Amino acid sequence: MKNSDKSLPLDAFDLIYGIGNVGREDDGLGWAFIDAIEAEKLSDAQLVRHYQLFFEDVDLIRRHQRVLFVDATKADTSRRFAMERVAPRLDDSFTSHAISVQSIVAMCHQCYGVYPDIWLLTIKGYSWELSEGLTKKAQANLYAALNAVQFTGVEETDTRPALERVNSALAENGQQTLTRISR
Repeated sequence: MKNSDKSLPLDAFDLIYGIGNVGREDDGLGWAFIDAIEAEKLSDAQLVRHYQLFFEDVDLIRRHQRVLFVDATKADTSRRFAMERVAPRLDDSFTSHAISVQSIVAMCHQCYGVYPDIWLLTIKGYSWELSEGLTKKAQANLYAALNAVQFTGVEETDTRPALERVNSALAENGQQTLTRISR
């Protein structure tokens, strides 16, 4: 991982991965983000859309230096979107439907000894019914996230330093902690 106090331009990512289901209203926010990036030609990164994360994504992300995952969130928060650098963390999910981005990053490190710089952009959604299209509030959040990423860049919205979060996750998994984050 690369530690940086500066925001990262969208062009700094070589893979942008939208997670979601366009057939379940606001669950399609990850794909809508990718659609907008593609339509506006905002990045030359590889763009991927999937309904969920797969174990095979470990192999995919190990081949990239910096990855941005984009997903909808149901989190009860006042934020319209949040950006964070992802710390590796194995969880106890038993099906591929429940694999977290943090677990994919942890498996990448365990299987390949590689630490790509992974970021997660979550965009707040409101409705998850079987219907296509985003709600108006979710669409507004999507535009806010797109504007922030395009004009400000990708930067942590969490105040906890990235190294502290990574070391906490490594210690939880019984792994050696880092003295610095680098690529």
